[in-house]
Amino acid sequence: EPDVTIMSGLKDMVVFEGDDVTFRCQVSHENARDVEWKLQDVALQNNEMNEISVEKGKVHTLTLRKVTEQDIGTITFRVGPHTSMA
Repeated sequence: EPDVTIMSGLKDMVVFEGDDVTFRCQVSHENARDVEWKLQDVALQNNEMNEISVEKGKVHTLTLRKVTEQDIGTITFRVGPHTSMA
């Protein structure tokens, strides 16, 4: 299986309380396995507040819905041994 690397990393975002925010990270290969999103070192799951998806096979996205002050912190995207933070 090829080593999947991060081609385009996360960007820092500033949003207002109650807004949605989307983070994107592009990887080198489609169908990457061993992918993880975290907020403040807490693994995120796909649910009504967090939408985790893949666009065009290589662009992994995380949308946080209706953010609050508790959502302030570091977002981490990890694929295999590679990470990107914002």
